[in-house]
Formats: sequence, structure tokens, C-alpha cells
Amino acid sequence: MAKHKKAIIEYRNYNLPTFFPVLLLSGEEWRISDVPSGRLHFHNCMEIGICESDSGTMEFMSSTDHFSEGDITIVGSDISHTTYSSPGTASKWSYLFIDFEELLAPYFPMSLFTDQDSLHHFIHNYYAILPRGNHPDLYQLVLQIIHELKQKDNNYQFLVRGLILSLLIKLLNLSEAAANKKISSIEGSGNSLVIAPALDYIRINYAQDFPMDDLAALCDMSPTHFRRTFTNIMGEGPLSYLTHVRISKASVLLRTTEMPVLDISEEVGFHSVSSFNRHFAEIMGIPPLKWRKQMSYIHDQSVLKYTGWLVPPKA
Repeated sequence: MAKHKKAIIEYRNYNLPTFFPVLLLSGEEWRISDVPSGRLHFHNCMEIGICESDSGTMEFMSSTDHFSEGDITIVGSDISHTTYSSPGTASKWSYLFIDFEELLAPYFPMSLFTDQDSLHHFIHNYYAILPRGNHPDLYQLVLQIIHELKQKDNNYQFLVRGLILSLLIKLLNLSEAAANKKISSIEGSGNSLVIAPALDYIRINYAQDFPMDDLAALCDMSPTHFRRTFTNIMGEGPLSYLTHVRISKASVLLRTTEMPVLDISEEVGFHSVSSFNRHFAEIMGIPPLKWRKQMSYIHDQSVLKYTGWLVPPKA
């Protein structure tokens, strides 16, 4: 019997703008090929798509589902997926990539939600295809968010934050209903990312010291197999990924607090400020104090360059 072909998984990291972590990919060039890519991918943030024309297929780890014009697609950060159009067509899309926690933190911290487990599951593990006819309110809300991001009228960031908060609450309620009633046609347990337990552990415990072997145990793998699998999926080893998470958390503290650099370095898990300074400069391009000063003047962009997928897939 022929062996089942192993899925190739690609990690796409979007370093969203620091002060306004929302990325809109839209326009005539966003037409998806009818040729399957042959590999799945996942992101470091949630993807919300709206199909503007034609139809096609979304493929996950162990399931597929059909999409049509007007459908909204919701894909959590840990869900591996790919999209391709029906034969002979090139579906047109608009995509939103959102870091809900960072976007809403200045005005509506995630800690205000009473059910943190449901919130965590939604952001990282929920996925669905929502037809416009069944969810007209969500369709109009996503369209309005896209419109405001394109127009960029005065104070549009505040308006978009409010709209996205409304969208988050509506989708969170929908995901909880789907978990109880299984109303989503593409939900299932077979699409879980194999290293998801490790990613979850790092998100929660990034400031602590723990052996990398503990992550392997969480994923039911040997240490060697875990490191190889993690590196193949993420493009870097688990220790390097942990460092990137720590620096990302430190950049938020530098931007939003007046904590001394030494205190911030300890807060995110570094044992020496010299090690923190070195890693920060390697990843962000400049030392932390210089970055903090620059961020006090630049309120609408990020020092980081995008390293994600910013062009449509090619046949």
C-alpha cells in the first residue's frame, strides 16, 4: 500500500505595525490561482478573508471545504491551511491579519473577557467558512473594516478598533456556539497543528526558564524529532522562536511603559541586560533604548520589516 504523502507546512510570520497591528491585503492582484500550492501554511496572527468573486476550495490538515463569492473565512493562528480556486477561475480576495490582543490592549485588555479559555481557543484554533446569506451582519462588518482601512479618514484607527472589537465579540459567540452545536461545516479535531501544544506553552510561559525537552514531551515526541519538526515548520528552532517571542513582548513594554530596560529584560525572561540588548538589536535592528526613543516619535509604523506572504500565490 502506498504511503500517504506527508503535508508540507509553512510558517508565515507577519510583524504587524507596532501601534496599529492590522494588515489589509486587498486589490485586483489578490486573485488566487486554481492550482493547489501543494503545501499548507499558518500564521502568527488571525486571518480573516472575504471572497469577492468566483469559488474554490480551502484545504486543511485532514479536511477540505468549498467557498463561494461572499463567504467570510476565519482562520486561527495555529490552523494549517491553503486556498485555491475552482478550475479555470481566479477568485478575488481581501484579507485582514489581526493581532487582537495588541490592537485592543490600550483600550480593552483581553483580561476583561470572562472566559479566557474560549478566547484563546478562538484566536489560535478556530476556523470556519461563513456564507454571506447566513451571516449578513458579519459580512457588512468586515466590509466596513476594509473600507475604513482603505479610506484612512481622520482618527480611522479608533473607528477600526471599535469595529474589530465588535467583530471579535460576534465571532467569539459564534465559535462558542459552534463548539456546542457543531454548526461549522469544517470543524474537527484532525486539523490541530502537531506542535500547537509547544506554541501554546511558549505563549504563556515565555518569561520562565524551562528545558526544550519539556516542549517535546508536550507534543509526545522525542527531543530530536521535536526539534527537527519544529524547525521544519517554523523555519527556526524552538529556542530561537522563544527568543523572538520574548523580544516581541519586550518591544510592547518599551513602547507602552516607562519601565527601565533592566526591569523589562528580566520581565520577559532574560538573565542579563547585556544578553537582552544583544538579542534585541539582532532582531529589531537597533538597541532597545534607541528603539524606544524612535517609537515615541513614530506612531504609525513598525521598525520591523514584514516577513510574511505579501504577494498572491503563483501557479
